[in-house]
Amino acid sequence: MPGGQENKTIDPELLAILVCPASRGPLVHDSQARELISEKAGLAYPIRDGIPVMLVEEARRL
Repeated sequence: MPGGQENKTIDPELLAILVCPASRGPLVHDSQARELISEKAGLAYPIRDGIPVMLVEEARRL
């Protein structure tokens, strides 16, 4: 991957429109863990190769 691609931040405009598929609540970007956190649902969605994986089956329980 080109330099720093894995640590790339999520576009703020994209984050503003994404919601948790389980709770329809807002998401918080955890750049160190490379996850999008849904506090309402208690789930963490992985970000792989800079792309959020918004599948409940792929999410980690908090």
